[in-house]
Amino acid sequence: MSIFNKIMDETSQCKDEVFQHVYTNNNLEYKSSLRGFNSKLFSLFKSHYDNLMVSQSIQSLFKGDIVNETENQAALHHVYRDMHASSSNNFASAELIKSCRLNIEKCIRLKEELIRKGIKNIVTIGIGGSFEGPKLLIETLTSENDRNFKHIFLTGPDTVEFNETVKTLNQEDTFFIVSSKSFSTDETLQSMALSKAWLETKCEFEDHFIAITSQPDKAQNFGFKENIIEFPNEIGGRYSMWSPISLPAILELGENFKDFLIGGHEADNLLLNDDDYNDFINLLSFSDIWYNNFDNKHTRVLLLYSWKMRFFSDYAQQLEMESIGKQPHPKSIFKNTGQVIFGGFGSTAQHSYFQLLHQGTASACADIFTIKDNKESNKLLFAQSQAQAGLLANGPHKDLKSFEQVNGNIPTNLFTLKTLNAKTLGFIIATWEHRTFISAKMLQINPFDQFGVSAGKIFARKFLDEYGG
Repeated sequence: MSIFNKIMDETSQCKDEVFQHVYTNNNLEYKSSLRGFNSKLFSLFKSHYDNLMVSQSIQSLFKGDIVNETENQAALHHVYRDMHASSSNNFASAELIKSCRLNIEKCIRLKEELIRKGIKNIVTIGIGGSFEGPKLLIETLTSENDRNFKHIFLTGPDTVEFNETVKTLNQEDTFFIVSSKSFSTDETLQSMALSKAWLETKCEFEDHFIAITSQPDKAQNFGFKENIIEFPNEIGGRYSMWSPISLPAILELGENFKDFLIGGHEADNLLLNDDDYNDFINLLSFSDIWYNNFDNKHTRVLLLYSWKMRFFSDYAQQLEMESIGKQPHPKSIFKNTGQVIFGGFGSTAQHSYFQLLHQGTASACADIFTIKDNKESNKLLFAQSQAQAGLLANGPHKDLKSFEQVNGNIPTNLFTLKTLNAKTLGFIIATWEHRTFISAKMLQINPFDQFGVSAGKIFARKFLDEYGG
């Protein structure tokens, strides 16, 4: 019997079972409540994992082999996570490590230079990974009242955004970070042109602009000279928050940004060396794929019971949907690839779309996040995370009237960070990358390209060429 038929056969027999798995380490505690999934299904998926040689793919990633086949390059985002660790998880040359370290140090030193210049506003021009990563870091790890600068993220292409967020500022105390891996993104180039024209009515371009890019030659074509910080081309946009792309956040975090990198390194080290962590990551990946392919649950909601973490769902949405939102591999046994991801602050969600989750006819999965510290310092918020995890997963309860009963048909992963700081955030983000990478390998697709994004750019330019613009 084929592995697919074995999965189908077991699926037909285990509808009422609930798979409960517990995992803990220094950074987080995890508990699953996965209705319809069981240990036999996990074993079948693990057999398929072994047949696809996913462990070897993980090794190839950290060895710097070509893992982005369509673009014929490695994926090197993990190199930054090694720079301040006691031991290395990757192949990287001393020269590459030195270059990456020097550029992060340059980012850290820039803060004092900007303060001396009297800079008050930091405008970051970027979209996608150049926006989601730095925005998440700033909102999660810093307090608005304690920041060195006022931060504005200019994404484009709507010129109203520029008029309302930038034109109201003073040129003399405003500094622009142009974050673009390719330095060819239409939205970024348009926003940069508007900002440059506005600034140069009073100030010198080179004193108020810096470029973060993997294409310094292209940046030079737009007038950048010494004011360029480079990162390797083998780092994809949605994986770039470990690099100088996070300059806006580094200006606030300073040396603490290194703790974020160390947290990512700890997750990498566990992926390469710890069986319990691998069981935990594999369960996330296997159950995501199983629910999407065998139980008609094509949507997953991320509920953050931490206001500081509320932007994590936006980051995860881009990471997962851009990485594994692809057509199925012709030889894959799975025909559905990535799930639809959405979410936000859990307490707000309870008063909007939770009605559908609890009593509607749609079918979904849920990832719920909370912080262990909240058990004492934020009791209502912590209680909501525990209560909702139980209700979503388990449903009907004797204390509820008939019209109050909830479906209880939502498989739930409950993640509890021990505390929220730079290291634990780095750990959970690297963990999410691992979950996504393993899912991609199980689905036999490339998580490092995004030609669906490219298609939209091509036809937008074609429209402008044909109709003027």
